[in-house]
Amino acid sequence: MAVALALCWAGSAHAQSELDAGALTFKDFAVADRGASFYRPLAVTLEGTATTSANVLQIDNANGLARLHFKAVKMDAAVPLGWQAIDDRERGMAYSEDQSYRLILWRVDFAFEGVSNAEHYAMAKVGTIEARRPPTKAQARKLGDGTYLIVYENVPPSRGDHESRTVFDLIMPNPANPKEGALMTLGMPASQGLRGLKLLALLKQNIHISW
Repeated sequence: MAVALALCWAGSAHAQSELDAGALTFKDFAVADRGASFYRPLAVTLEGTATTSANVLQIDNANGLARLHFKAVKMDAAVPLGWQAIDDRERGMAYSEDQSYRLILWRVDFAFEGVSNAEHYAMAKVGTIEARRPPTKAQARKLGDGTYLIVYENVPPSRGDHESRTVFDLIMPNPANPKEGALMTLGMPASQGLRGLKLLALLKQNIHISW
């Protein structure tokens, strides 16, 4: 799996400059429940914080997705049907029915993090995560639109996980203020890393950030 992901990561110039979902769509990750999951009691809560369900803007059954608004981070995002989504005071979170795919949306103040811009943040995070979470290995790359992608492999499993994880960070700088940005973190079982990278491309295509 690691070799396959590395080959994808180091492939053609086109692949290096942007994310590509290939032939996959949200329907490949969805459960056809017509949006019912977003109105059920949350299966996950964030300890120590007041959590609510994210605001549902649209259920798109034809395309297998729901469009959601995350108030805390001022972002609209599309996620597969069958997922659930949380809004709290600092971040948005969405996760698959079995919780093996987990998405977190954040706002980032680069100065507060002790760096000057998105590039420095990406480089610093690679070093920090490798030092704090061995045997995790990470590498970062700037994409063609100015965003930064970090790939973490061999991430130790959390409680409830059945194998090591692959995690992607997508860092999106504010085009009007390089000292601010947004962060999309998507994690999945390591055996599904290539598939997860394609989902990240779909998520990126459908994110709207109110700067």
